[in-house]
Amino acid sequence: MRKIEPNNKTVLVIDDESDLRMTMRLGLEAEGFSVIEASTQQEALSAIGTHDISIVTLDLGFGPDDGFSFARELREQRNVPVILVTGRSDPHDRVRGLENGADDYITKPFHFREIVMRIEHVLHRYELEAGRNGTEVPSQIDFDHCIFDTRRRYVRKIDGDDLELTETELRLLEIFVSNPGRVLSRDDISLSLRGHEWSPLDRTIDGHVARLRRKLEPSTESPQLIKSVRGVGYVFAGEIKSLDEASDKEHP
Repeated sequence: MRKIEPNNKTVLVIDDESDLRMTMRLGLEAEGFSVIEASTQQEALSAIGTHDISIVTLDLGFGPDDGFSFARELREQRNVPVILVTGRSDPHDRVRGLENGADDYITKPFHFREIVMRIEHVLHRYELEAGRNGTEVPSQIDFDHCIFDTRRRYVRKIDGDDLELTETELRLLEIFVSNPGRVLSRDDISLSLRGHEWSPLDRTIDGHVARLRRKLEPSTESPQLIKSVRGVGYVFAGEIKSLDEASDKEHP
């Protein structure tokens, strides 16, 4: 029998169906994960606030409203990846879920190995976004006269004006500011954004970077924040500062 080693990753399983929670718990624990269950919104919010949660699986039909708004609420409380689990097959639901901050979307019925692979893939993406040390992304980052709030998902100029960034552009910026000075290949960026490797025929990554530059850079002809590395990818050359550290010093 294969011996499963603990991997120090904790999954918060949010679902009001006890049978599904038990199935998820048994299967994930057999893969080396720790599991915390939540059957109500109060239990879920308490768990996310008191435990070191690595990733959340959330049933889309959970709660009195819908899983979309609750997924957004979880992300506002803590920058933790969320995978939506649902019996709905409407592609519009998938798009809506991703727009509300979900990191992936899986439709019931599913093979259990599939959700394990998706969990592992999303965690890999977050570790890339958090940099080489796998540290959590700060909730507020100062760069180039801008404040990036990674929890509330906005970028604000020091003069008070908000930049209108899409969720994809916010996630792309999060990858860059989490890896300052590190050359990121298009494969690195694509894996973080979409979960698959970049193809030389796929210019979407370059398009996302170009649109982000237009919103951040004074001159796109001579970018100073996001610089191109010929034949490889991009590097974030701006100076960043975590405002979390400053806040901790002011409020010990």
